[in-house]
Amino acid sequence: MKRKILFITGSLNQTSQMHQIAQQLVDYDCWFSQFFTDIPWVNNLIKHTTLLDNTILSGHFKKNSEEYLIRNGLQIDYQAKKNEYDLVVCCSDLHLPERLRNTKTVWVQEGMTDKYTWLSKVIQKLNWSPILSGGTSLNGASNICDIYCAASEGYKKQFSKLGTDASKIVVTGMPNYDNINQFVDNDFPHRNYVMVATTDMRETYRAENRPAFIREAVKIANGRKLLFKLHPNEKLSRAEAEIRQHAPEGTLIYQSGNTNHMIANCEELITQYSTVVYIGMALGKKVHSYFAMEQLKELAPIQNGGTSAYNIAHICRNFIEHNEIRTDFANPYLELEQVLSSLNMAANA
Repeated sequence: MKRKILFITGSLNQTSQMHQIAQQLVDYDCWFSQFFTDIPWVNNLIKHTTLLDNTILSGHFKKNSEEYLIRNGLQIDYQAKKNEYDLVVCCSDLHLPERLRNTKTVWVQEGMTDKYTWLSKVIQKLNWSPILSGGTSLNGASNICDIYCAASEGYKKQFSKLGTDASKIVVTGMPNYDNINQFVDNDFPHRNYVMVATTDMRETYRAENRPAFIREAVKIANGRKLLFKLHPNEKLSRAEAEIRQHAPEGTLIYQSGNTNHMIANCEELITQYSTVVYIGMALGKKVHSYFAMEQLKELAPIQNGGTSAYNIAHICRNFIEHNEIRTDFANPYLELEQVLSSLNMAANA
């Protein structure tokens, strides 16, 4: 029988990344589950309230992810109730259910992590669950998975500094952000505008002065056409009303559509805490972010021609077949990053 792999999904970005990795592992029995927890009080909140509907635990994130899985004919095992697994591939290490912790695990970075704050520091100091941070500031920092697949050397340093053993972290690149030049050739109808990519801070219970941010974007545009791409988790009616109030008439507003193509066609990109800033940077756009530019340059995902999913699948395949002590695999596993460098060259040949 084929060995079984469980891919834990979240947002559509996370879900599509997991799908890409699974496509490289067709000789295994691949299943998918939305991010879930075994913490009783959190499950009660999911069941009886809407407080967590703007997180990947439930609400439209779960609905959209499962619709994607069904549309692509993928096997669903929500909360891992149907099978016992030989490997779990995680989209987040903010929480890993206790019953999965005896299974081999691989964590995959899916995007930018939120700013590390005083709350993040307190949660780590008190050894509380990272899920209580209310964001992704501690994603990649819990050290509970066996192997961590990072987007760049900069992120490897960050995750190590925040608590994950450096010997576990491999720079594989990050699916969806590893081949940015492919977005230049597109059919998006607008060009030569200043683009604003918003963040769902309010929907995830973080403070934001949105009117002030819009007015700052207008100032940066300095009379040029503005295009707002709203985060898919935002309340559309509220966000649109604010833009109409504080931005010039004729400002373009999109809640859906190909964000990468919009960035490729813009003159300048304004972001808050959004991974898409890396798209603009890789395409040579002038960018703005709530993160310092020097930090972003250090963290920027490597560009490897779209081979990150292949790299991660290679690690999964070797790890699932590794029959010795789990902790021996990642340290150093034939100098993994040298192996992956060779794989990148072979895949691009």
